[in-house]
Amino acid sequence: MRYMKVMEEVKHFFNENIAPPHKIISVKKHEENGESGWRALVEVIEEKEYMKKYANDQMIGLYEIFLDPESEVTGFSRISLRFRSDLEEQA
Repeated sequence: MRYMKVMEEVKHFFNENIAPPHKIISVKKHEENGESGWRALVEVIEEKEYMKKYANDQMIGLYEIFLDPESEVTGFSRISLRFRSDLEEQA
């Protein structure tokens, strides 16, 4: 299944480059400027050890990641940061 391959690539990218993903929220086919690919939204727990050390609420980063049709990462960015206890925003 194609979605499973995309999700595995997203997990691998985050494990290697950012932090282990907490949750993959969505994976959708994406088209921009006539080029197709994939767009995923991923939640990551930011600075987990630091927050635990100082007894603060964990921070959740929401990342947007783009992949080409072969599931190679072409770009990503953090689009929001919130305390875990805050209500989730709709992206």
